Amino acid sequence: MRQLLDRARFRHALRNTDNLHKLFRETLNEGTELIQRRFDSDEPITNLVALHASMMDFLLEHAWRQLIPNGAKVALVAVGGYGRGELHPHSDVDLLILLHPDAEQGSVLDSIECFLRFLWDLKLDVGHSVRSVAQCNEEAGRDLTIITNLMESRFLAGYKRLFNSMRRAIEPDRMWSSAEFFAAKAEEQRKRYSRGNLSSNLEPNIKECPGGLRDIQTIGWVLKRHYRADNLHDLVARGFINEAEYREMADGQELLWKIRFALHILSGRHEDRLLFDHQRTLAAWFGYADTDHSLAVEQFMQLFYRTTTRLQTLNERLLQLFDEAILQADKPVEARPLNRRFRAHNGYIEAIDQEVFHRTPFALLEIFLLLQQHPELKGIRAATIRTIRFSRQEVDQGFRQDLRARSLFMEILRQPLYVARELRRMNRYGILGRYIPAFGNIVGRMQFDLFHMYTVDEHTLNLVRNLHHFALPERTEEHPFCHHIMGRIPKRELLYLGGLFHDIAKGRGGDHSTLGMADARHFCQLHDLPKWDTDLVVWLVQNHLIMSMVAQRQDINDPDVIQEFARRMGDITHLDYLYLLTVADVRATDPNKWNSWKDSLLKELYNNTKRALLRGLDNPEEVGQLAAEQRRKALDILAREGVDEVAIRPFWESMQQDYFLQFSVEGLAWHAHRFLETDHLELPLVRVRRRTGKGGSEVMIISHDRDLLFADSTCLLDQLQLNIVSARLETMANGLILDSFTVLEGDGEPIDDDFREREIIDKLTTALAVDERPKLCMTRTLSRQMRHFDIPSRIDYCRDPAGQRTIMKLVTRDRPGLLAIIGEIFQHCGVRLHGAKIATIGAEAEDTFFITDRDGGQLAERAQYDCLQQQILSRIDG
Repeated sequence: MRQLLDRARFRHALRNTDNLHKLFRETLNEGTELIQRRFDSDEPITNLVALHASMMDFLLEHAWRQLIPNGAKVALVAVGGYGRGELHPHSDVDLLILLHPDAEQGSVLDSIECFLRFLWDLKLDVGHSVRSVAQCNEEAGRDLTIITNLMESRFLAGYKRLFNSMRRAIEPDRMWSSAEFFAAKAEEQRKRYSRGNLSSNLEPNIKECPGGLRDIQTIGWVLKRHYRADNLHDLVARGFINEAEYREMADGQELLWKIRFALHILSGRHEDRLLFDHQRTLAAWFGYADTDHSLAVEQFMQLFYRTTTRLQTLNERLLQLFDEAILQADKPVEARPLNRRFRAHNGYIEAIDQEVFHRTPFALLEIFLLLQQHPELKGIRAATIRTIRFSRQEVDQGFRQDLRARSLFMEILRQPLYVARELRRMNRYGILGRYIPAFGNIVGRMQFDLFHMYTVDEHTLNLVRNLHHFALPERTEEHPFCHHIMGRIPKRELLYLGGLFHDIAKGRGGDHSTLGMADARHFCQLHDLPKWDTDLVVWLVQNHLIMSMVAQRQDINDPDVIQEFARRMGDITHLDYLYLLTVADVRATDPNKWNSWKDSLLKELYNNTKRALLRGLDNPEEVGQLAAEQRRKALDILAREGVDEVAIRPFWESMQQDYFLQFSVEGLAWHAHRFLETDHLELPLVRVRRRTGKGGSEVMIISHDRDLLFADSTCLLDQLQLNIVSARLETMANGLILDSFTVLEGDGEPIDDDFREREIIDKLTTALAVDERPKLCMTRTLSRQMRHFDIPSRIDYCRDPAGQRTIMKLVTRDRPGLLAIIGEIFQHCGVRLHGAKIATIGAEAEDTFFITDRDGGQLAERAQYDCLQQQILSRIDG
């Protein structure tokens, strides 16, 4: 391996320089440029990290000799990753400076300070500590991180006896026995996993995620502590893995190192997160190109996800083997047979022998069923995990057609417990993708957007987990409505199959719902499901998006919309299945985006549709009758509160009929109360209803009608950091206008604070009362992630079912102040806005606007359409 620097030339320059800082800075720059050139020329990454560490050793040793007095009893030691001899372009240079007790006074400390200041002046990312051997001993004895760093320490310069003394002091016979160390490291990894930094997240941390570099380091640390081994290849010599598995681990580490090296170069800093900012560039660096069905970045990330999954499985198996060798070695073996092929061994299931899966391939599914049926078992024993991985080729076409295998898979789905857990385990060990080949295509597949938080396979398994949770009695309080519906569906396994296949065709081009229907039908027919069952699963895959789309983009208070949706459902059974699948799907896409508003929308659509189905599809509700019923119920509420019908009659008579369909009866009564306040209060009148029963808070504005009221109101709400999810604008006969906005706080929750409510009322009242318009200076800027998605605006028009309004659907990149801009455009083009439904899908805003011309009719003039098109493209895309 060639050295980076001409060391003889450097030493010569060092003897003759009068500017130490300049020489070291220029040498560092030269070395860094050489490393980057070698990286670009595809030199093995193992060479580069070692070369970088070697170059740093060389420079630090010479800086030490220049700045620390000769003979001083002080030592310079590399620790952490640098101690392992691994250094990426912007990794921390972790140093330990060991002091002899006699050296703590006088000029030595001043020299150390001068040395460290010199390194900082060179812009090195130095992490350092200055300790005596006794202090190291004390700190390491009580801190797992410190003992781990010191285990990897490497002498660089100075008084070596101190280093040797420190190393002796931290031996396992003096502190942190190998059993204590292993147990602590296993718990540390468990906690790291529980923090939610999944490798399947769309911006994973390549160091900390499951299957990331930290998992490999954990194996190395345990190996070093217990077996005094410095090389992962010792795992082969000790029989823990074979040569092929070692190569798999080494290849995985090299890939992660290469990605990390590139991240440091791209970001110009220490960066371990695979951010959207860098993913496209990295994909190009790694040689990927867009295809008809898959972006280069998606192909690159799939390589990453699949690699970390393999590394995670190796880590899991090795830690279990270490547990047996270190913690369980002197404990008696507790073994009992489970059947002729499997037995329980100290709480884990294992195959009777290594030929089980070859003799009876269907046992590759049976083992997961047995884990469901024996909840006392903790998992699969490490040796059997290896046998499963080496036996995956047994799962072929003949295997899939074997009645025993087909029956076992369906039995797994029919179990009352651990359905999602065992499907996830099957996926991790490579069995699920072999048994359902189409599922194998989505393993590790990401979608380069901000909507889907997980890879397709992880999202799918999260969805099945959510469905399974709906059925569990202990989770009734968490999902009461879903639990109630789940209790009456006839066959849960059909719901799980709908979930498994709903996204199975992603990444193959075309409509994934349509392509997935064919996959689902083939599977159901192969497994001899009855025709009704097969048709239901196929129907769920075909329609898995429709309920969410109708809830978020259509007017679900419109009886015609509900009637059409009910016709599509056909019966309550199909509605039940689709509702459960939809809720589980939305929650599995990004659990942080699920909120009370989405929950309320889907419940309302479900209840309205169920009512229509119970009435009969040939007996739809008449709009006038429904509006009158809403009005009567609201009047009952007002009467109980002492409000005379005569007082509110002018208000209600000034409203269009559909006003009474858009709001709950509680909302209608609340509006009436607020309208009565306008008799003695100045306008605008702004009020907040914190809890609407629909998951959000309502901000109501009653004002004299004027230009740009909607634009100004949405601008102010944006400045208040409120997210608008729907809007309704009602023009009254007396020249007043009622604007109702359903809003959520930034965390997705309704307004729930007296001070916050007063802040909103005061800001809107003050700003809307003056003639001067509020400055459209948005306080929120476009997020870092959002900047990487260029979404050209798309505009579509259609008539609403009632035929009175034009529906404009706009898809564009979400951004602060978007609704205010749209409001100005409507005003400019002579368009009147009556209502809006706001949906944000990742980086996309998918907003629906119910509009008319100034006279209340549908848009008819070509000029208005052209005006909207030109203004939106110039002001939003321009």
